[in-house]
Formats: sequence, structure tokens, C-alpha cells
Amino acid sequence: MFSLPGIPGNPEREGRVFPHLGRRIVKTAIAVFLCLMIYHVRGYETGSMPTEAAITAIICMQPYVRDAGKYALDRLTGSLIGTVWALLFLLVLMNFPILSITKVSLYAFMSLGVLLAIYTAVVLRITEVAGLAAIIYICIIAGYPDIEDPLRAAAVRVFDINVGAIVAILVNITHLPRRKDNNHVFFVRTMDLVPDRFSRIPPAVLVRLNYLFNDGAKISLISEHAPAFFLLQMREARLTVPMIVMDGAGVYDVNNNEFLYAETIPAEESERIKTRLAALGCSYFIYTIHHNKTCIFHQGKITEQEKVIYDNMKRSPYRNYLEGEVYEPDEVVYYKVIATDGMITGMEAALRNLMSDGKLRSVIRPQAGAPGISGLYIYSAEATVKHAENVVMWMLREENPALLPMEVFAQGPYRSEQDAIRLLHRIANEYEPIALLPKRKKKEAEQH
Repeated sequence: MFSLPGIPGNPEREGRVFPHLGRRIVKTAIAVFLCLMIYHVRGYETGSMPTEAAITAIICMQPYVRDAGKYALDRLTGSLIGTVWALLFLLVLMNFPILSITKVSLYAFMSLGVLLAIYTAVVLRITEVAGLAAIIYICIIAGYPDIEDPLRAAAVRVFDINVGAIVAILVNITHLPRRKDNNHVFFVRTMDLVPDRFSRIPPAVLVRLNYLFNDGAKISLISEHAPAFFLLQMREARLTVPMIVMDGAGVYDVNNNEFLYAETIPAEESERIKTRLAALGCSYFIYTIHHNKTCIFHQGKITEQEKVIYDNMKRSPYRNYLEGEVYEPDEVVYYKVIATDGMITGMEAALRNLMSDGKLRSVIRPQAGAPGISGLYIYSAEATVKHAENVVMWMLREENPALLPMEVFAQGPYRSEQDAIRLLHRIANEYEPIALLPKRKKKEAEQH
């Protein structure tokens, strides 16, 4: 259980590979083509009319149909606000030509309409269309004094916008032919799907994640923490692939509630760590795996900083907090020291000599829900996410030797559930690319 000799490394990746063309890109191009063709059939080859419809289609094209409908509604609302103000200002200009006696007075009057269009959207509490309303207004009013029929000009503008919005929605709900890519294992961090370790996964993200699992996508989730946090965050997730836990120190099967692999700290290294921590007068937690359960032993008098974290986590039914010595020295996965940010930095420096021989590694993480408090984690040097990914690939290649790993990580920190949905959408585009497009060339997995 705790060692798997001869685990192969990742296949080497050579050359630059261009990403797949996503469905949104292809559908946007199709929607623009249809808009232009509609105006071609109607006899309009040039001018603002086909351009306005095409721009609307581009803006309204979204990854999900519900988003396309919302953007189309926003676009229509903003266009109506801008159109109404443009119509009113055109009528005023035509009835009071003194306002346009000079370019300065004309432009000042036109600019007043921009202010009113934006302010109307703010008053109606639809600020997201304020800029759009101003753009539509200026597009119409800029035609003065060459506009003979203001009412017709406004009506045509609204019609153009509706053409683009309707085309975008119709194209968006049309499913393009796709093919499934069953030769990739996608590695995804749980931190990219949830705000923090104490939060539940948003329902919309869970639905999308389970859709991918049910459709056959091989996704291995990566957690910095013990399985208990995952069970609290997303226990409804229907995982089909083992997940990586404890920052790469373990591989866990959620469906069977068992550790398939764990990279433990050698007993002699564990003694060195305890001796050094005792010399520093530190209290600490020892995380072990005993009979497929995460058992957490506390050593020393609990500190004020530890109590902040301990009181929150001990309520979980998925953790076993114990006092005394560990059951077996070779079951220790990692040590954890909790203190203020400044103290933790000093402790890491004091323990640096333990890492000098390359047998151990350490990492500092801020503690969620406890500002100013951090944790110092000490692992075996082999307990890394990359090594755990190799372990997962080694297990899965027993059934399919051609499998290749693919990390799909967010570029920045989690901000909202839309970030998580976009990340899962990227996976969906990789897992089920459009069938009309040529396949990317892939280097065959090494045979072991």
C-alpha cells in the first residue's frame, strides 16, 4: 500500500501543440457568417446594418445557452435605451437647428445624450448595459444631419440587433458533431473549484463536474489536504478516477474510502523531525494513515493559534484526533506546525538543515478562516503532486497503456464559481473536441 516500485515517469512532451478550436470560437464564426448571409439575401452588401447584427452575434455568443440568452436580453435592453435617447435627440435637433449652429454646440448636445443614456441604465439598476446603451446612442446620433427619418433609423437599428441576437441563440443551441478523447487523464486542483477548504462546491460547478464524470471523462482531482476536506466540500461528486490528496503524499479512492498509495516519511527521518521540533519547543500535529483512516496526533501543549484551527476541524466526523504517540512510526505522512506568520517563517529557517540532504521537503500555507496564521508542513521529498500524478497514471495505464496526462489549472486564484465553470469548460473542449476539426498530433505514450 505504501510503496509502488518501478513507477514510470510522465511521457516527454516535445514541441509546441496548438490548443483545440473551442466550440464557442467555431459557433461565433458560424453566427457571423449567417448574419452576413441574411443581409446579403436582403440585398445589403455594405453599411452598418450587417455590421451591427454581426457584432451583436459576437457579443451574445456564450459558452452556455443560458448565458447567450442573458447577453442577448442585455444587448436588447441597452440598445432600446440608447435608441430611445437617440430618437429624442434627433427630433430635438431637427426641430431646433440652432443647437447645431456650430460644431462645438452640436457635439456638446450629443455628449449630453451619452450622459443620459448611461444614467438611465444606472437608474434602472442595469449598469452592465450602460456602456452598450451609450454606444448604440452614439452610433445613431452620429449620422446627423444625414438622417432624414429618425424613427426609421431607430427601428432599423433595433431590428439589426435582434437579428444578431436571435442568430446567436439559435447557433448556440445547435450541437456540433463531437468526438470523445478517452486517451487523456485531466488533473484538476480542488482549489480551482471551491473558494477554500471549508467551503462547499457551488451547485452549478458540481453539476458540470458530474456531467463530465458521467460522460466518461477521466478527471483526477488534486487536494492539498486530507480526504476529510474533500468529503466535506464535494461528497456528491461522482469520481471515477483516484484523487491525489495531502499535497501529493497520497492517492485516495473516494468510492471505496481507501488509500491506494501513500508516500510516508521514513522512521529515522521522522525521529529527526521530532527531535528538532522538541528542541525548538514547538507543539505540532502528526498526520498518519492507520487502517485506511487519517489519524492526527497532537504533541505538546496546544497553543492559541492551534486552537483556532483545531476547534474548527475537530467537529468533522471524517477526522480522528488523538493524543499520545503514533501507532506505527512508518505510517507518518506529514508533520504540521501552526503559528503566526512571522513565527512560521522563523521555524522554517530553523528547520532548513533538516531538508539539506534532500530527503524531506516543507511548504508554508496560510490557514483558511484564520488571518495571520500559517501552517508549516513537512513531507517526504518524494511526496509531490507530480510524483502522485505518475502513480495515478501508472495505475490507469494497466487498462489503457495509451493514456496521457494533462494538467488543467486556473491561471489565477479562485474568485467566483464562473472561474470554476470556465475551467471545466476548457476540460470539456479538450475531452470532446469538435469532430469536424482535424485531430492534434500526439506523441504516443511510452510502453512499460
